[in-house]
Amino acid sequence: MSEPRPGSVNRKLVGWFVLVGVLIAQGYAGNYADKTKDLNVLYHYSTAIGSAVVYAIMLGLVLWIAVRRRDLLALRRPSTSWLAALGLTVLVFVGAEIAIQAMDPFLHAGREQGLLPKHWLPKHAGAYAANWVVVAGIAPFVEELTFRGLGYSLLAERFGAWTAIGATALLFAASHGLFQALPELAALGAGLAWLRSRIDSIYPGMIVHGVFNSLALSAVFFH
Repeated sequence: MSEPRPGSVNRKLVGWFVLVGVLIAQGYAGNYADKTKDLNVLYHYSTAIGSAVVYAIMLGLVLWIAVRRRDLLALRRPSTSWLAALGLTVLVFVGAEIAIQAMDPFLHAGREQGLLPKHWLPKHAGAYAANWVVVAGIAPFVEELTFRGLGYSLLAERFGAWTAIGATALLFAASHGLFQALPELAALGAGLAWLRSRIDSIYPGMIVHGVFNSLALSAVFFH
């Protein structure tokens, strides 16, 4: 494959920044414009459908920006052995979990987001399962493609790996539209970006991301 032209990389980077800027604006507007949050939002099928549509649009835009440069998405096997990749994946998961658990008593990130129901309602199990698929399956896939795939690749080509790690971590955190949760999300994002830099693949990061979201969703069973 021929070397990418600087102008092409710059245009793609601008397109990616515009996309992320829209996600950040939409995230903060959605979380803070309406003061009355529905704490049972994950018990509605409409939530799963609406979120899936948003992620489908987001995925389409990411693929459009990366057109003719699918290598930017890092949808490939790890550059290390699978065993080494697994070890680094476990390391990132444990490190991020320790950092988040250390910060959460002070930041109360879950309470700020206000998505998790206070009580388990078995009659809404179907809707909750549908939302689980979106939150722990579709969301990690699309967000990893966006930030640790396309975003990391473009930033690393232009500014280097460490800038890509830091920038994608902060922008990933900001895209969730939360203030108190920002440090926790940035810690997770930094770990995922570091993992991406070491193994040149986003598949292990998708797994870590999905497990984190699943653990958050499973907390409702213990209330």
